[in-house]
Amino acid sequence: MSQYLKVILQFLLLVLFQVLVLNNIRFAGYANPYLYILFILMLPYELPGWLLLIISFITGFTIDLFSAQQGIHTAATVFAGFLRPGILKLVLPKQDSVSGNYPSLQAMGVQTFLTYSVILVIIHHFSLYLLEIFRFSEIFRTMLRTGLSSLLTLILIIITQYLFYFKHQSDS
Repeated sequence: MSQYLKVILQFLLLVLFQVLVLNNIRFAGYANPYLYILFILMLPYELPGWLLLIISFITGFTIDLFSAQQGIHTAATVFAGFLRPGILKLVLPKQDSVSGNYPSLQAMGVQTFLTYSVILVIIHHFSLYLLEIFRFSEIFRTMLRTGLSSLLTLILIIITQYLFYFKHQSDS
């Protein structure tokens, strides 16, 4: 399967799972996992910045469209996409130290991938909830929702990585 077809299929599956399943789940009234951010996390390393921003916009806009939101997913996803190259440079000082051409648990290792994912997921979720609530008087509520939703999202990201992206070695 070509790389472009895999990316399109990944986009469709993550968006459909988000809008049909995860958007209907709210834990404790505060937490809602946003697994669609995994699509931005796993885009190729060498993707030009302008294309990363366009893909981030399309991803966020699609979620907003199906969620009847007014652009908060678009803004948060574009912001995360904008910061992604800098975060990759922060967690991967040497580009040649990873295998593969896109970030994944297997290519980066558990610690590096988790560091990268935690930073980007928290940035995405905090900006999303800050825009949704839009009051600094509610900053503690924003931080609580960010923390709980980020935790749920990261658990789903790890499960997804192990189920679909981690190549298990066969015992021979």
